[in-house]
Amino acid sequence: MHVKVQDVMTTQVTAVNGCTPFKDVAEVMIGHEVSAVPVVDGEGHVIGVVSEADLLRKEEFKEQYYQEGYQPPLRVRLRHRIGGREDARRKATGDTAAELMTAPAVTIRSAASIVSAIRLMEEHGVKRLPVVDAEGRLEGIVSRQDLLKVFVRDDAEIAAEVNQHILGRPLWDGPHDATASVERGIVTLSGRMRRRRDAQLVTRLVQRVHGVVDVVDRLEWEVDDTPRWKAR
Repeated sequence: MHVKVQDVMTTQVTAVNGCTPFKDVAEVMIGHEVSAVPVVDGEGHVIGVVSEADLLRKEEFKEQYYQEGYQPPLRVRLRHRIGGREDARRKATGDTAAELMTAPAVTIRSAASIVSAIRLMEEHGVKRLPVVDAEGRLEGIVSRQDLLKVFVRDDAEIAAEVNQHILGRPLWDGPHDATASVERGIVTLSGRMRRRRDAQLVTRLVQRVHGVVDVVDRLEWEVDDTPRWKAR
């Protein structure tokens, strides 16, 4: 099972347009209990994202605080020193979503793998990604919580996939009695296969099945056909 973004994304998405006022953006986030919202144009194209951090820039740069001797938190001062000060000041004075948003938005296609989504989130330090079509129009949104869904697959569902789509396929040299059992996402492979290389390949394929937490390899084989320099 190769899970794609479209399999786990949320299609009921709360979005705002570039003209949405600051207060309304904040109310949308609070009302829908989300930490960020996509900003779209009149045709639904994603042009940016407004996050809680973008809104909080105002508090960091309120001049009345500086006039009263207010010292920003260390993390804020460091961020300003290492870059992004002008962008942060722009957002601090922004009154609409277009002025507050981070652009361009980091987006992903619905047909992409969840691994690609995880890597994008990690690379850009974001918790959610707008999902767009080929034209850049908003189709949904995928969050870290959505991606975790693949790890809560039912044990019986995982076992059926391994037994039917891996062990049950005509890929292996000769008959075998290898089977898979699953408990709490841990797959135990047992039985006997004709060739050692087939047994090793089975283990690698099972490790790639979504929802598999770990693999316990108890497979045996009749013929050790691995090269001597690879044998362990």
